[in-house]
Amino acid sequence: MERVTADYYIETPYPLEKAAATLAGEQSSGTFVSVPGETEELKTRFAARVEAIEELDTVDRPSIPSEKLSFDSYRRAKVRVSWSIENFGYNLPTMVSTLQGNLYELTQFTGLKLMDIEVPDSFRSQYRGPAFGVEGCRKLTGAYDRPLIGTIIKPSVGLSPSDTADLVKVLVEAGIDFIKDDELLSSSANSPFAERVSAIMAVINEHAERTGKKIMYAFNVSDEMDQMMRNYDAVVEAGGTCAMISLNSVGLAGAKKICDLGQLAIHGHRNGWGMMNRHPLLGIEFPAYQKLWRLAGVDQIHVNGIANKFWESDDSVTRSMEACSKPLLGGYSVLPVVSSGQWGGQAFETYRRVPTVDLLYMAGGGIMAHPGGPSGGVKALQQAWLAAVGGQSLEEAAKAYPEFGASVEKFGGKLG
Repeated sequence: MERVTADYYIETPYPLEKAAATLAGEQSSGTFVSVPGETEELKTRFAARVEAIEELDTVDRPSIPSEKLSFDSYRRAKVRVSWSIENFGYNLPTMVSTLQGNLYELTQFTGLKLMDIEVPDSFRSQYRGPAFGVEGCRKLTGAYDRPLIGTIIKPSVGLSPSDTADLVKVLVEAGIDFIKDDELLSSSANSPFAERVSAIMAVINEHAERTGKKIMYAFNVSDEMDQMMRNYDAVVEAGGTCAMISLNSVGLAGAKKICDLGQLAIHGHRNGWGMMNRHPLLGIEFPAYQKLWRLAGVDQIHVNGIANKFWESDDSVTRSMEACSKPLLGGYSVLPVVSSGQWGGQAFETYRRVPTVDLLYMAGGGIMAHPGGPSGGVKALQQAWLAAVGGQSLEEAAKAYPEFGASVEKFGGKLG
């Protein structure tokens, strides 16, 4: 019988074999005490198995304090556990409840993080994955052989539909590939969703008819399920190509429902990521996280950015980008979205660390606050990536390209 496998990073004051067995039992057929119905036959078929334990280091203080535990040492280890597919079938929410669920509350652990998961090939027959992915997003935007260049509407909240459309017009004329709503905005008092879609798509459609290039705008459709479906339909009817969902807010089932519609590329925003990942021994690592959303069908997913404005390290961002590039079930392509305090200066280190142009590179202030305005900001990002991929240094590019040179003068002190 096929099995789903999960890798964990754990910390415990107990013997590792005992702690791992508790993990496996709690998340399958067992509980804190033997019960009459848990026969050997049942356990053989449904009990989780501890496949491997790799002991790491020992520390004298727990990573997560517990009033119930007081020991002199706490062991850390990598643990691999597997479950029969029979336990949850192809039910993603129940699979997540199994792989994570109550584990974080078990007394036996002073640290536990889900690092990665592997699903059997049969998932391909149940989940089609991203409908567009990298190549589909390139086709929709007409952007090939380079990163897609994008931005976020700023101010995040407060602009009217007509104000937003005016800004979109400037960005569209500047040659941008992608624009998105901020995750804080779906439908506000002065910017009702349907009115904003209508105003923005009038600009985008007119530009497409005139030039042949259709900008991808990710409208934030996140809402209650029925309204989210209505929002999605409004984007389709207006001729849009993309919808944004706040992944952690709408959940796996909500995201999959939207992805299954298949008419729009889905931009997955991971706001709330820090509460799942910021602690080194609690939550979920991005390699596991992004696989769940790829199975649900998300086409684009945020990975943060090099020298970002948040807490995440460059090494962590690199691992996230690399995770997106690894095939899942032989394909399931997803476009990594590099963002957070970005401007053209980070393109060089981004490309050095992950030498690919299969990404969406987004800058908010890096475009909007450019000395030459949004038009200069878009050109500066395009120039930065042309230089980075072409082997030029930041200093050489600043001398060669006026718009990028101006952005170095404006933002250079924020690099690194």
